[in-house]
Amino acid sequence: MRKFGILLAAGLVAASVAAQAQDIGIGLDIPLSAPGDAAGGQLIRRGAEIGIDTVNAAGGVLGKKLKLFVTDSQSTPQMGVANYRRLVSEDKVVAVTGMFHSSVAIGINEVAKEMGVPTLAVQASASDITAKHYDIAFRTHAVDPVRVAAWMEFIKKKGFKKVSILAETTDYGIGLTDETIAQNKSGNFGIEIQKITFDNKATDFSAQLLQVKAFKPDLVLNIAVGTPVDLIMDQATTVGLLPATPMLISYDAPTRPQYWQLHAKNGDGIYFIAYYSPKAPLSDIGKTFAATYKEKYKEDPVYGALNGYGAIMIIADGLKAAGSADPKALIKALETGTFKSWPDAPVTFPRADGVYWHNWVPPVLIMQYTKPMQDWKEADVVVAYSKK
Repeated sequence: MRKFGILLAAGLVAASVAAQAQDIGIGLDIPLSAPGDAAGGQLIRRGAEIGIDTVNAAGGVLGKKLKLFVTDSQSTPQMGVANYRRLVSEDKVVAVTGMFHSSVAIGINEVAKEMGVPTLAVQASASDITAKHYDIAFRTHAVDPVRVAAWMEFIKKKGFKKVSILAETTDYGIGLTDETIAQNKSGNFGIEIQKITFDNKATDFSAQLLQVKAFKPDLVLNIAVGTPVDLIMDQATTVGLLPATPMLISYDAPTRPQYWQLHAKNGDGIYFIAYYSPKAPLSDIGKTFAATYKEKYKEDPVYGALNGYGAIMIIADGLKAAGSADPKALIKALETGTFKSWPDAPVTFPRADGVYWHNWVPPVLIMQYTKPMQDWKEADVVVAYSKK
């Protein structure tokens, strides 16, 4: 009897190992805890999980199911790199997606170019993520030059002459600040720029905001990520900058459901970057995803969730096109194929010049809340900018 039990246990283990061997692993490295933007990470995770379920319900890929391995970068390059190594070496994933924070994506790519498993960044914008032209590096997000070009057009449209930049000292903050200064010079905008930086773990911005107030800008660029975005808004209200001085938030944090919970009294009038508006058409699979997401979470999906979903669908189609789960074959398929994602437009990853290498860039929108508690889907689109 004991021998039978041992044999049975061994058989169950073997069956489990065999089942696992049938899975194709995809890594998802996202911020799920401080100091990272955990809310942004969770949105990407929601979309990716629905993507996995969608692919598997349709029969999987290459006769196998997809399996998602989720890791928490905490927004630190060191953790992101450690996660990538584990995902590739232990979990045997064929690709790693996610990468919300630019510094994490840049750090991971330095290791990925040696280990050979491709990365697909979905919400990290720093130029060096793709500008280094690593074969393994792909992205579906707005790059620094495009984002900055959008707000330079906005600044010109509004006739602003003095702009304060309040930016975190990360690749994201430094990259956007330097790009703004460069475009101001190359485009002869003639804007007087005040540059102030801060550590992304900071919680008190009073001193910096008083410097901004003394400068008397026409616009404040809030280039923070996660909790500091909200703290800067609240503390700017306390020192009297808001609502008198317009503020532009550098990404789409105000589209999230918790925005009005945090800013019921000072959220009106804020400008913010976005990459998707319901006024833009979704693809067929994008419409299906949106309906599934709303049924599951009782709210409409925002960009992070859409892009998390899109990344899984792109990788799945890349594997099908490659006819193999080999990372090198996947890389070749990604850079030569045309893919469907959530937008009603083809997604490609050409070996293009500069920062546009292996990069699909969504349109960049500047939106504004014009009344308290306004649904983000009804916010005014002030600027709609596409890469020329």
